[in-house]
Amino acid sequence: MTEQATVARPIEVAGTALRSGGVRRARLLPGLPDSGVVFVVDGVELAATIAHVEDTTLATTLAAGGVRVVLVEHLLAATMAAGIDNLRVELDGDELPILDGAALTWLGALATAGRTAQGAAVRWWSVSEPVRVETPTAFAMLEPAPALSLDISVQFSHALIGAQRWTGDPIARFGAELAWARTFGFHADAERFRAAGMMRGVSLDNTLVFDDAGVMNPGGQRAADEVVRHKALDALGDLALVTGRPRVKLTASRGGHAVHHALLRATQGVLVRG
Repeated sequence: MTEQATVARPIEVAGTALRSGGVRRARLLPGLPDSGVVFVVDGVELAATIAHVEDTTLATTLAAGGVRVVLVEHLLAATMAAGIDNLRVELDGDELPILDGAALTWLGALATAGRTAQGAAVRWWSVSEPVRVETPTAFAMLEPAPALSLDISVQFSHALIGAQRWTGDPIARFGAELAWARTFGFHADAERFRAAGMMRGVSLDNTLVFDDAGVMNPGGQRAADEVVRHKALDALGDLALVTGRPRVKLTASRGGHAVHHALLRATQGVLVRG
């Protein structure tokens, strides 16, 4: 029997919040068996499930019970990669810190906190048949599979991005190939989002920014295909919104949070749990 796991000891992570620009703290605590990932804001518990997704503008936002939590996907991806099934996350506000725009700090924090087995059997999920959703510009599909795999592709007109693709096992390759890939954006969009009060915490320290001349970050890209690697990181975090460990293949082209979430909602009639 493969056992569920949680962190062995509490650990706190602090950093700048994406939207407000203030400092936000997240305290990661052991979670009860079968509880999944639960965020706690002002004493209100908010489970990380697809039913609680409120918004996908710039980040995944969960909401229920009068509280909300912004930017959950990077931590959720790290918990999946670390094999942490149950986690209680106490927050001092409605945002998780963006840190360096990737998931490596979360992965390191989980490693420091340690991992402990909980006796209860791991809960798995799959789909009984392929499920596909599409928009005029994007599509995503889930297929039954013996283990989790991703096939993620992007297409952007920017000369430094173009067409990119990442395929493989995101759990086994997370630390080496995905965890360090940063959130990205385009300088041309920055003022519009700032005017809407949506990205006061964004900086070149936490976001890979492209302008007409290239990359604005002094160190450049961490890899020539950093954009699609971050998309794969986000996709793993989105899959964590179904409680349990997935046994599916996710294929997505020009996708993102909104398309992934639509796909997960569309699986409800063919979801198989074990």
